[in-house]
Parts: sequence; C-alpha cells; structure tokens
Amino acid sequence: MTAASDRPIAVFDSGVGGLTVLHECLVSLPHEDFLYLGDTARFPYGLRSSEELRGFSFELAEMLLDHGAKLVVVACNSATAAALPVLREHLQGRVGVVGVVGPESRLAAEVTRSGRVGLLATPSTVESGAYDRALAAAAPGATLTSVAAPALAPLIQAGDEVDERVVGEVERVCAPLRAAEVDTVILGCTHYPLVRPILQRELGRGVEIVSSGAAIAEEVHAELAARGVGRPEGRRGSYRFLCSGHPDAFRRLGTRFLQLPLGEVRHVEVTPAERLATALAGTAAA
Repeated sequence: MTAASDRPIAVFDSGVGGLTVLHECLVSLPHEDFLYLGDTARFPYGLRSSEELRGFSFELAEMLLDHGAKLVVVACNSATAAALPVLREHLQGRVGVVGVVGPESRLAAEVTRSGRVGLLATPSTVESGAYDRALAAAAPGATLTSVAAPALAPLIQAGDEVDERVVGEVERVCAPLRAAEVDTVILGCTHYPLVRPILQRELGRGVEIVSSGAAIAEEVHAELAARGVGRPEGRRGSYRFLCSGHPDAFRRLGTRFLQLPLGEVRHVEVTPAERLATALAGTAAA
C-alpha cells in the first residue's frame, strides 16, 4: 500500500490556465509528484452557474482521489469561488483542499499601499462575492473594485498569438480599475498571467499585480506540513496530465502555459455539462 506522503498532489482547472499554478508549484516543490486534470471538454467555467461548478468540482475531485491524490488544489478561480467550502466539507477526513481565492486576497492585503484593490475575474467569480469576503477578512479597511472579463479567458485559451482583440479586451477591462485608482490588482483567473505584460502596460508600472501561482505554492507547502504528508527534499518529482478534451490539443496549448514539456496526456471521461445540469435540476426539484 502506497504511503500517504508518496502520493501525488492533484491540481484541477477548467482548462490549461491552472498550469500557471502548477508551474509555480513545480518550482517551489520540485521534490513532490503532481497530477493535473484539465476539464477542457467543459471549458469555460466562467459563465457557469454555481450549481454546475459545484457538480464539476465534486466529480473531478473524486476522480483525482481515485488516482491516489494526497491533496487537491482547485486551480480554477470560478470553481474555488463557487465550490471550495462545500468541497472541503465533502472531502473532510479524506484529503485536504486548497483553493486560489484566499491566498491571493491575503497577498493583495499585504502589498496594497492605499487599500484600493482591483479584481479582474470571470462573471461567475465576480458574482459569487468570494473575493469581497476574502479581502474583507484579510484587510477590513480595503475596498475592492471588481471587473468581470467574460471574453479574456476564452481568447487566451484559444492559444492564438496576442492580437488586437486581446489588447482591446485588456484596455476595456482595465479602464474601470484605472478610474478607481487602485494600486493592486488581483488576477482572478489562472489564464490571465499569460497576458500579464499587456495588463501591466495598461495599468501602469505603479500598480502591483497579484496572481495565484506563488501564493498557492506557499499554501500547498503549509498544508502538506500540517498534515505530515510532504515528500523528503532531494528527489526529483514527476508530473502527469489528464484532460477531458482532446489530448493533442491540450498538449500543444499546455506547453505554452506550463513552460515545460508535457509528455503524455491521458484522456478521461466526464459527465457532459448538459446532462449534469439536467440531473442537478432534477435534484433541486425533488
């Protein structure tokens, strides 16, 4: 029987955006093994209902536990905002769960000078109010200006070269943040770090940009230590990939996000979004 410490850390996301989180974890915890699951068949998550996102999260977490995960990292901001508390309750006693909202908010609270913080995120993340609550807990005197960016993650996920569409969308979503004179901006979607240089140019050099990668890596390390399931340092860890969409498409795009070779990507079956939505509706009616 495999010891708990020898099992992989599992990371899941709606697509390839969470690979920006995985990259930071691989750099900070090179001795750990990782298993990444990209739900590309049901991307994007940003316009999904909270009920759908909770259903997706439960299904993916159970799948990763079947693969021996010792810790689950929810690298999708939309899924974290909608499902983290109930997912932790669901998996209580079996495995720890780390999400992206809390670590980012705490980091933003540390670096803001004026207390005026901005958020760029998907519509579902903004509507959830998760960042409002997390920032209020970390910095009670801070104010949050939230901007929904429904088009930005799909443009980045498409994998095309940065063009005027991306630049135009960045200009549009940054305008309210500049008007609010924020000095710190949280990137509330793991896709956004891929266009960080464009965002920084639009926001200005004086604005601090906070993304989830480094903050999550610290949280993962702390969770492993608290549970006593960390691997000993000095070994070279491995990383593997699963996706619900086409493996070749995931590999081509994922290499750009991870900035490391991906190797084999295995396909896994998930419940079609339409079928899951119907099942959830039936459960609610009952």
